[in-house]
Amino acid sequence: MPIVESTYKPPLFFKKGFVSTVYSGLVRRVSIKQERERITLIDGDFLDLDWSYSKQKTNKLVVLLHGLEGNGQRPYMTGTAKLFNENNIDAVCINFRGCSGEDNLKYRSYHSGDTEDLKNVLAHINGTKSYSEIYLKGISLGANIILKYLGERNIIPEEVKAAIAVSVPCYLAGSALQLHTFKNKLYHDRFLKHLLNRLKVKQKKFPDKLNDKTLESIKTLTDFDNVYTAKAHDFEDALDYYVRSSSLQFLPKIKIPTLIINALNDSFLSPECYPVKEAKNNDNLYLEMPNYGGHAGFIDKKNVYYNEKRALQFVKDKVS
Repeated sequence: MPIVESTYKPPLFFKKGFVSTVYSGLVRRVSIKQERERITLIDGDFLDLDWSYSKQKTNKLVVLLHGLEGNGQRPYMTGTAKLFNENNIDAVCINFRGCSGEDNLKYRSYHSGDTEDLKNVLAHINGTKSYSEIYLKGISLGANIILKYLGERNIIPEEVKAAIAVSVPCYLAGSALQLHTFKNKLYHDRFLKHLLNRLKVKQKKFPDKLNDKTLESIKTLTDFDNVYTAKAHDFEDALDYYVRSSSLQFLPKIKIPTLIINALNDSFLSPECYPVKEAKNNDNLYLEMPNYGGHAGFIDKKNVYYNEKRALQFVKDKVS
């Protein structure tokens, strides 16, 4: 499809990508009532799902996937859930393995290309609920998972009608390089700190797989992916993980209406993360590239973000 012309115009102070990203991650608050459901996965591990509901009974559901080291309570998750609930659509926020406040049972956890857990959640929903319309929305890592899921499979549940991917690093190797640049050092170090804390918990449960020397060798996010992500999830190394997990290669095969919103001032994204050619060659793929928004920082009026409004409008336009 032709590239979507963006109408996003943030308040003046939030035109800077760094400001909008930091504010959205550390300052924004969204109040919403959620109910937690724990499901058991095929391998014996568990996932926690955080549900919120429309005031009226509905046959529509939005499934939300968070970013690296996020969870179901992050404002970029609850903001979308609240807006959709107010528009007669239920919402469920998926907490990836180990992200719900309790470490998961297995040595493995989650990663940018792991689509099996999403597949299993959708199967659980379709087996226990009665939704006829399901929409998918992901932020950052979660957005990459959604795009990869939609493009790598010949068959997806017929209930899945549309998807929205926001601030998506669809070319992981390029984004990894961006995160290791000086301009992103604060973000890089914050992510790494959280990930190392997670590994210290893993070390207590799996001392045969992680020792102090191994943990001390991790100085960068790429080190983390080499030492843990690749080994725990059957990749050769970090590069193999980036190559095989990037959603960019799967975009041509997406068969349902899908909107990508990537801000041009998102410092996490490399040039390859703006898939203009892929969008122009796939009638189901819509690419919107606002000048502003940083990384998941599409600040707008009344604490409802632009990407949240666009997601709601997109499913109304393309499905209803």
